Amino acid sequence: MISLKPTKGHLLVAEPSIIGDVSFNRSVVLLADHSDNGSVGFILNKILDFTLKDLIPGIKGNFRVYNGGPVEQDNLYFIHKIPDLIPDSIEIANGIYWGGNFEAVMDLIAEEQIDEKQIKFFLGYSGWDANQLDDELNSHSWVITPNEDHTDLLEKPYNSFWKDKMLELGGEYVLWSNSPENPTYN
Repeated sequence: MISLKPTKGHLLVAEPSIIGDVSFNRSVVLLADHSDNGSVGFILNKILDFTLKDLIPGIKGNFRVYNGGPVEQDNLYFIHKIPDLIPDSIEIANGIYWGGNFEAVMDLIAEEQIDEKQIKFFLGYSGWDANQLDDELNSHSWVITPNEDHTDLLEKPYNSFWKDKMLELGGEYVLWSNSPENPTYN
């Protein structure tokens, strides 16, 4: 397998070896930004037990909310694929955008012009200081893969996403794809 460098738009797939890490065990993280100053990403497959309606009273729709990571978990973030409808969006890569005008998002939801196939909400984010992600990569905590799903990334089933990535990686990872989340269950 070709070893990729962290790049915004790439995915970080948690190595099976980080079992026990509450935040990142079996996580797939979209790198939203990466520079010499650090990295920011969102965990795509850790759903929370409430919806956007629980956070913002009066909002229409049952948009699910995901645990974006352990940093600033009292803040709401979003990624989407509709920059033409959400001003001030920042392109991550492959047609996926981060943030933008939140009032526009609320209006789109109220007018039922947006659905969960177009936007994903997160409490918190995943963050790494300068060189911290490189250290974790060197200790084999993550595998970097390109986002070959492009905008379909938002529609991936959260409950099988990590397993699917293990199968895509092939080789020794295939064995891990069917292992129990907690190895003591084996």
